[in-house]
Amino acid sequence: MEQIAKERDRLLQRIARVYGLSFTGVSVLCLLVPGAVPATILVVALPLYAVLAVAQWRIGLSREPMWVLVIVATGLALIFLLGFGAGGPLTQSAFSAITQLAAASVASTAVTLTTTGRRVAVLVASCVIVCGVSLSATATRQNPFATAALLALGWTLPAIVGIWISASVPQAARRIASIGRAHRAERQASEIEAQRRQGARLLHDTVLATLTLLAHSGVGVNAAALRDQAADDAQLLRQLRLGQSPTPQSYGGSDVKQSPVDETELGTTLQSVKQRFGRMGLDVSWHGTGQVLLPSHVLDAFLLALAECLENVRRHSGVTEAHVTIVDDATTVRAMVTDAGVGFSLDDVDQARLGFKESVVGRLQEVGGRARLFSAPGSGTTVVLEVPR
Repeated sequence: MEQIAKERDRLLQRIARVYGLSFTGVSVLCLLVPGAVPATILVVALPLYAVLAVAQWRIGLSREPMWVLVIVATGLALIFLLGFGAGGPLTQSAFSAITQLAAASVASTAVTLTTTGRRVAVLVASCVIVCGVSLSATATRQNPFATAALLALGWTLPAIVGIWISASVPQAARRIASIGRAHRAERQASEIEAQRRQGARLLHDTVLATLTLLAHSGVGVNAAALRDQAADDAQLLRQLRLGQSPTPQSYGGSDVKQSPVDETELGTTLQSVKQRFGRMGLDVSWHGTGQVLLPSHVLDAFLLALAECLENVRRHSGVTEAHVTIVDDATTVRAMVTDAGVGFSLDDVDQARLGFKESVVGRLQEVGGRARLFSAPGSGTTVVLEVPR
């Protein structure tokens, strides 16, 4: 709240500076009209106007009450000089200069005198003294009641501005703080949801796949490969229990991702995918490029989605052979996974299943990629994966 109070005071000071200097300039212009005041009065008044302008400039930079007192004192001196110094009748230009000073230039201090009780007391005293001297100085030129109404309006408006800003700034700060709390809560909820989805993907891609193999007595997979897979899954579960954030590698193991922005050669990790599915009994034919540079977080998503597509071929297609074609251009890396299996109708896919929705589509979307699925009963399945370079 202390910082908010400082910003509020700084805003009030700047408003007072602009407000006061503007009407000080108008008052000087009134005096420069030929015949407004004698030349001797003008020579004395102009230095006083300079002091008044300097004080008004300083009030925009400093909260010291000294500058308010200087403005009020200098304004009173000018009003007295212009009203009584000439010794003759008050001209219209001199009258205008005095009212500009009393009702606007000096009254601008009211903007900064509404924040504390002591400052309000200074505001009331200044208003009474300045208005009293101004009424005495202009009594011969205009009805005192009309002048009093003008002076009252001139002091009331900046005071209202000061009160309104003083009340509005803390209220705006509270609303900003409330928005900040809501944003933090939303971000925390999003992070928790992202962690939940990541955990679901990890379990689906590793532990649940291994349990499915065990449930089918490891058909098509040799005992050594099954043991390796189970050991990798056990390591992943230990890391989860210790609060780490493991990312399953493309060959089915797990590791903690250290450098999410480093670039890694796609070819150096595709080999591990080949080895994994070779052990699992799926014969995969690889086509296209094998050396593509990708940021490591994009590479992780790409290879894990590719591995999940091959796992789906192994488990659901009814064939033991798949084809993977990898191509790239200046902006995109694509992988096409094709099998000649039983296929399926896209309308029959359960939207609640994690296999394709989360482990493939969701994973690629998080790095700016996408996945497209083509299949029909009896015509095999093709999945196209795309990620940005």
